[in-house]
Amino acid sequence: MCRAFVIIGTVFTALAVWTLAAAIRPLRLLADLRNPVTHDPRCSVDVNGVRRSYLLHVPPLAGANAHAPLVLVFHGGGGHDWNMPGFTHFDDLADRQGFFVAYPDSTNTHWNDGRGESDADDVGFVRALIAHVAHSHPIDSRRIYATGISNGGFFSNRLACDLTDQIAAIVSIAAPMPKPLDSTCQPSRPISVMYIQGTDDPLVPINGGKVGFASGRGRGENISLDASARFWCKVDRISSPPEIANIPDVINDGTHVQRKTWVNGADHTEVIVYTIDGGGHAWPGAAQYLPKRIVGKASQNLDATRTIWNFFKTKSMPKN
Repeated sequence: MCRAFVIIGTVFTALAVWTLAAAIRPLRLLADLRNPVTHDPRCSVDVNGVRRSYLLHVPPLAGANAHAPLVLVFHGGGGHDWNMPGFTHFDDLADRQGFFVAYPDSTNTHWNDGRGESDADDVGFVRALIAHVAHSHPIDSRRIYATGISNGGFFSNRLACDLTDQIAAIVSIAAPMPKPLDSTCQPSRPISVMYIQGTDDPLVPINGGKVGFASGRGRGENISLDASARFWCKVDRISSPPEIANIPDVINDGTHVQRKTWVNGADHTEVIVYTIDGGGHAWPGAAQYLPKRIVGKASQNLDATRTIWNFFKTKSMPKN
């Protein structure tokens, strides 16, 4: 079931919860971002007796001549599905490129990524969501992708572990692999993975450690970005060193982008890491949703949304 849903989006984020008591002024910033109205219909699906919901964007030309890809976009901790369309601008890109976008909503504003933030059956929810969309729309079952930021990125890592029979590739922003997964993750096949991470992220340490502000309560741990890349290279059976490229600056905002690419993995998989030197806990190319003193810089030297789609559009599940 899907029904029309219109709301003025505001930016998601774990930070909105963690910093609210200490930083009331950022709320004015959130209101000033003026994200566009979200017209995407809200859909609902039953998961073991629990009603779960998501927003679904159906572009005008999606499925007109063939089945189209589906991109799942997960909000950060403390957020909601309606935060993401205006923030990422995935709808605009989907209209031009012809793919479906689903924005799932968590049960308690957090995803069950293994760090103890939620005990919901979110993997089951994603499986049910995919089936629900496929029942009504011509999606390409070999081209279903997952991406998200912070808690949503951590959860995308979990989907690469637990739903590799349906997810073709994932991109995780501001979230290397959460600590529990490095010892429990057992993907059923090789899978392509991309990370986008800032060196100056104050919440998710690029070298691994406790998640969250130093002055606040812990939110579990993550392993380092380098260790995360090594983990997936091992899964994908990649032994060659990465190709390294420095991306030319688009704007002089104090950030610089480096890309490392590990290629020739099993089933044509690859692992890509974008390191944003000077970047903070942010979606590169999107708005500076909270002050730099709180979240660090939102780099404008990389369009994360377009970069994600350029990665996804070359990936598909192997044929049986």
